[in-house]
Amino acid sequence: MTDISISELTKAFDQEKNILDHLSFQIYAGERVGLLGQNGAGKTTFVKLLTGLFKADSGRIKINGRDVNDYRKSELFAMFAAVFQEVNILAFTVAQNIACRLDGIDYGRVDAVLQQVGLLEKIQSLPEGADTMMLRIIDENGAVFSGGESQKLAIARALYKGGNCVIMDEPTAALDALAEAEIYSEFDSLTKGKTAIYISHRLASTRFCDKIALIDGTGLREYGNHDE
Repeated sequence: MTDISISELTKAFDQEKNILDHLSFQIYAGERVGLLGQNGAGKTTFVKLLTGLFKADSGRIKINGRDVNDYRKSELFAMFAAVFQEVNILAFTVAQNIACRLDGIDYGRVDAVLQQVGLLEKIQSLPEGADTMMLRIIDENGAVFSGGESQKLAIARALYKGGNCVIMDEPTAALDALAEAEIYSEFDSLTKGKTAIYISHRLASTRFCDKIALIDGTGLREYGNHDE
């Protein structure tokens, strides 16, 4: 599991305003932490700093006691399974989209993660099942998913990848209320034995989390469990 320490973290994209301003809090190994804030509060920026996609202007992130900048990119990418708001479906088969590889795919694992996100029945109904081509760029009969189905596929991709820390950046934004509730009900099993960071702008969406960090442009405003 992954232990994360954030200390005085600051990031700006222009000189007028910090997106994150001296943000400090702790995520203990195995915790489910909700990162809450309005649009523009810096939630996605924080995740991209944590995963090595951005560099902080000042402050530190330590992962298991080691500065994030001391890790190789490949080490960070292996450590995290992230679902960002932008869902990228590729013109490959369903299984290749989930496994992110062309061969050596564990189809049993593909089915397991599809079951977890509620897509297995749909995939099994496709002409070639998990070997059905996605999109209509290469195959004019390729499968085209709705926004919600694409988001579920992205979650399945992250689950297949594994990693010690799961990050979900508003993964249910394109889902209806019933589909969202289904994902939440499975969240314990989806993140079992892992540190989990769940990003949202809705307090109700983070009820299942052990701790909730409410942030805005001034840093950490509130920290505690849902009742607190």
